[in-house]
Amino acid sequence: MPRYVITGGPGAGKTSLLAALGALRYACSEEASRQLIMEEAAKGSGCLPWTNLTCFAEKALVRMVASWHDAAEQAVTFFDRGIPDINAYLTVAGLPVSANQEEALRRYPYARTVFLLTPWREIYVQDEARWQTFEEAETIGHQLANVYSKSGYEIVELPKCPVDQRVDFIIKRI
Repeated sequence: MPRYVITGGPGAGKTSLLAALGALRYACSEEASRQLIMEEAAKGSGCLPWTNLTCFAEKALVRMVASWHDAAEQAVTFFDRGIPDINAYLTVAGLPVSANQEEALRRYPYARTVFLLTPWREIYVQDEARWQTFEEAETIGHQLANVYSKSGYEIVELPKCPVDQRVDFIIKRI
């Protein structure tokens, strides 16, 4: 049962793309990090990516592994980010990747093809869960491509075009 990752720097259009795929009745797994940020902020927790990325990464990993397992019954599932994303964010921040995170990369593989959305200035918007500047989003996007490539995935970069065209692009490649 293929588990396809749609990844990219913050604000590249992943959520809109996943919503469009979901509207076509594809199974989609929402971004764990965004929801986790909202929950941790509401609790007044210090376990947020801009205050304690290591803590946040471990909590995000737990959710991503659960999402990976939840997809086991689906024919095709699209993920808004995958486990390798955690490593990319930690690397950009200059933090070590834990043995637990490295083990998760091996134990929970996705489909070989990973769809990458590159930062797109015209659609980029900061909000309470997206604190990065556009330039930081670009840096993260480059590191995501590096991490997935080094992990053995084939990166397919999506064109900067309307969502429906991006959906068609993906469907033709799965």
